[in-house]
Amino acid sequence: MSSILTNSGSMVALQTLKSVNMSLGKTQSEISTGKSIGSAKDNSAVWAISKVMEADVSGFKAISESLSLGESTVAVARQATETVTDLLTDIKSKVVAAQEENVDRAKIQTDISALRDQVNSIVSAAQFNGLNLLSGTDDVNILASLDRASNGTVSASNISVDRQDLTTSSGTYGTGSSLSANATASAAAVVNTANSETLTIATDADVSGDTFSVTVAGNTVSFAAGDITGNQDAAATAISNAINALGLEGISAGVSTNVVTISSTRAFEDVSLAALKNGAATGMTLSDTAVAERAETVTLSSSATVNDGDGYQVSVDGTAYTYVAGPNENMEDVARGLKSAVDAAGLTDISTQVTQNSSDQWVLKVDNNSTSVAFSVVGAAGGTASGGLFGLGGINVTTDGGASAALDNIETLIDTAIDAAAAFGSSQGRIETQSSFISKLTDSLRVGIGSLVDADMEAASARLQALQVQQQLGVQALSIANQAPQNILSLFR
Repeated sequence: MSSILTNSGSMVALQTLKSVNMSLGKTQSEISTGKSIGSAKDNSAVWAISKVMEADVSGFKAISESLSLGESTVAVARQATETVTDLLTDIKSKVVAAQEENVDRAKIQTDISALRDQVNSIVSAAQFNGLNLLSGTDDVNILASLDRASNGTVSASNISVDRQDLTTSSGTYGTGSSLSANATASAAAVVNTANSETLTIATDADVSGDTFSVTVAGNTVSFAAGDITGNQDAAATAISNAINALGLEGISAGVSTNVVTISSTRAFEDVSLAALKNGAATGMTLSDTAVAERAETVTLSSSATVNDGDGYQVSVDGTAYTYVAGPNENMEDVARGLKSAVDAAGLTDISTQVTQNSSDQWVLKVDNNSTSVAFSVVGAAGGTASGGLFGLGGINVTTDGGASAALDNIETLIDTAIDAAAAFGSSQGRIETQSSFISKLTDSLRVGIGSLVDADMEAASARLQALQVQQQLGVQALSIANQAPQNILSLFR
C-alpha cells in the first residue's frame, strides 16, 4: 500500500543516514583529536580510569623532581664526607709523625689545627638548597613514590636518609631518666700505686743443688745448680736482684725472707709470671700468673640499648667529662666518646684506653701516674647528641701523652667519617635506582593510558572511507524514497 501521508521508506532512509552521519562525526573526531575516548560520554568507565592514571602520572613527575633534588643533596653530603675523610687521613699522618720525640711538635700541631679548621669549613658548607646532612641528627625523608591500593586509597612512600653529624660539638648532657646503672666505675679513685704478686719459695735449708727459672713479662732469669748457695731466703734475694737487673720499665722486685714481691706500674698491660724449681712448678708458688694492669675502669653494660640523647659523664678529680650519644650508636661509641672527652682535657699524667672484656662489655680504662684523684661515672637520658667528630678539636700532639692519645682518637674519627661516606653512598645509589624506576614507570603508565583512550588511526582511516560511501548511499536512498509519493500522481492521470 502506498500513502502520501506516511513515507516509511523515507523514514528508514533518514534514520540510516542519521546513524551514518553520527558514526562519521565520531570517526572524524577520533582522527582530529587522536582519541577514541575523549570525554566521559564516550565511555565513562574507561574515561574515569584514564583520568586517575593521568593524575598518577602528574604525581610521578613531581616525585621525579623530588628525587632529583634529594639525589643532589645526598651527593653533596657524600662528596663532602669523602673530602673530610681525606683530611682526617692527613691529620693521622701528622699524628703519626708526632710520635717521634725528635720533631717539632709545635709546627705539627699548627698543621693539624689548619686541617681541623678545613674540616669544620667543609662540614658547614656541605648544603644543597639550605639542607645540610652533615649537621644535626634528624633523618631526612625524600618522597619516592605514590602507592595506590586496590581500594583506591593513595599513600606516599619515602626514602629515609640518615643524617651523619660530622660536627665537633660537645653536645648537652640531659636531665632525663638516670642511666647510671649502665656504667660502673671500678673504684672511687684512680691511684698511682703499683700492683703486685708474690713468689713464695718453699723452705729448703740448702738450695745449692737446685735450679731456678723465673719469667717476668716474657723475660727469663735462671740459676743453674750451684749458682745459689744458702737457703730459700738466699734464693729469694738472688731472684729479686736478677729481676731488677733486667731493667724492665715499670717492673720491680722486692724480697722479704723467702717471698719475692713482683710489682708493676705498667698501665693497660698485664705482666705475665711463671716460675720453676728444678724444672717443675713445685717448690715455688706464685700468687697469680700475672700482675694485673694498673688502671681503673668504667664498664658499660652489654645489654643496655643506647638511644639518641643518652649521655654519660666520667668525673676525674672532680671534673666531669661528657659524651652524649646520637642515633644508631652503641656502647663502643660511648666508651670512645668518653675517652676523647678525657683526652681533650690534656690532663697531666692521666691516660686512657678503650677495650672490650671477656663478657663483651666495652670498657674505658683510666690510668694515673700522679697523686690519687677521685673517680666516678653517671648517666642520664634526654640530652643533645655530641657531634660525630667530637674530640677532633681536642687533638694536641705537643706532649707525649697528647700524641699517644691522638693516635687512638684519630682512628675513631676516621672510622666515623668512612661510615658516614658509605651511608651516603648507599642512600645515593638507592635514590638513583628509584629515580630510574619512576621514569620507566611513568612511561609505562603513559603507554597504558594510550592503549585505553587513543584512537587506532589505521582503523579510523578505513572506517572513515566506508562511512563516507555509506553517507553517499544514504543520501541517494533518501532521495529515492522521497520521490515515491510523486509516482502516485501517475495513477490519477
